[in-house]
Amino acid sequence: MAQNNNNDNKMSREEAGRKGGEKTRENHDKEFYQEIGEKGGEQTRKNHDKDFYREIGSKGGRQSGNNDNNS
Repeated sequence: MAQNNNNDNKMSREEAGRKGGEKTRENHDKEFYQEIGEKGGEQTRKNHDKDFYREIGSKGGRQSGNNDNNS
């Protein structure tokens, strides 16, 4: 965990983000995360063309091929 070097009891950004994420997880269910994932996917689709998906698909394929920890 990151050390907070401030002596005035302020929490680090890392700690604040972790706490916020934990609180969000406590307050929302699986459907919430599915919904925001779908919204993000829709926005990505609106903002990028076929070449973008070709490029990330190619990168993903290369990465998967190099993975020695296939389950």
